[in-house]
Amino acid sequence: MKLLKTKAGLTGTLTVPADKSISHRSIMFGAISHGKTTVHNFLRAEDCLSTVAVFKALGVAINDEGKDIIIEGEGFENLQAPKKLLDAGNSGTTMRLVLGILAGQPFHSEIAGDASLNRRPMERVMGPLRTMGGNLQGEQGSEFPPIAIEGSKLSAITYEMPIASAQVKSAILFAALQAEGLTTIIEKEKSRNHTEEMIKQFGGKITVEDKKITVPGGQELVGQEVTVPGDISSAAFYLVAASLLPNSNLQLKHVGVNPTRTGILDVLQEMGANIQEAALDQQNQAADLLIKPALLKAVEIGGEIIPRLIDELPVIALAATQAEGTTIIHDAQELKVKETNRIDATAQELNKLGANIETTDDGMIIHGPTKLHGGVVDSHGDHRIGMMLQIAALLTEDPVELNNPEAINISYPNFFTDLNSLI
Repeated sequence: MKLLKTKAGLTGTLTVPADKSISHRSIMFGAISHGKTTVHNFLRAEDCLSTVAVFKALGVAINDEGKDIIIEGEGFENLQAPKKLLDAGNSGTTMRLVLGILAGQPFHSEIAGDASLNRRPMERVMGPLRTMGGNLQGEQGSEFPPIAIEGSKLSAITYEMPIASAQVKSAILFAALQAEGLTTIIEKEKSRNHTEEMIKQFGGKITVEDKKITVPGGQELVGQEVTVPGDISSAAFYLVAASLLPNSNLQLKHVGVNPTRTGILDVLQEMGANIQEAALDQQNQAADLLIKPALLKAVEIGGEIIPRLIDELPVIALAATQAEGTTIIHDAQELKVKETNRIDATAQELNKLGANIETTDDGMIIHGPTKLHGGVVDSHGDHRIGMMLQIAALLTEDPVELNNPEAINISYPNFFTDLNSLI
């Protein structure tokens, strides 16, 4: 249990941790490419280190030189059969994307995670990979890990995504790079496009036309130098805090502003937040973000913007508790299969502190503004729920105690230290 900081504004300048999604993919692309890949500003959080451990177990030479990560890739064809069960820890990104890589490998492998990850569904990935010729099987025939993979020769497919999911799309893209023929993916809604961008960066061929993505198989990628920008999902907690807390004046340095990830900026600005961009770095799709307090108003959030802010919805829900009016979030059923059911967990924990949130099948109805008070809350083992609750605690004068605070280490080990530096 941790006693959280309460009733404080945020002032100063902060560099948030490196982008988690890009950090994962930088290791994966370096591992399947030919030659040296150097990763600057890699996120050394538990989830990303799980990806490093998996590829080391697959025979890839990866060296952490303190400042940079160096990967000596030898291509898809030189990945090696693991000598033991691959451990993805708590990382759904690691497991789902690695399934796409392993599906086309000529050896047997098995991958599992911790108790939480082993309860997360994998059929949405295994299904399209099986259509490509992959041989993947969950525990006792289920869709849950451990997943056994008998590597096989893959064939191209045309696949219409039933849901907007960057993880599912990325797994298919990794498989498509190894498959025979031209794979086409048609997205339901556009989701984060880091995998598509990094295929290009590593010298691969890919065509993107609106929601249609085509990738030829049999490609060889070439090692690159990657600079990982700050993670907007980590920045989100400070964006909301500084927008809500009087006397805040905050600058967040070099935050990733890839358009497929900036839904939170669009929504907060629609709510009336005072957020400005400066020092735009177009090459790395990053910018400084300047935030001052503002009076927020309720909005409706749904449709095509949801994939652009799916991980930020818990802290957006917190912002909505302080906004004038009723905020409605819908089309967000994907929140139910994250590290926890984030719809239920967000509503349950914020309601303990005085919020007025109703859950629906695909989202939340949030009545605001409500005055928050102290209490005992729980992260549910979910890093984003834990960090959101610390921001909620800043809005109250009463003590707030957090159970299972260690979950925050999954993506942001220095969160409490960084937050304290701004108070």
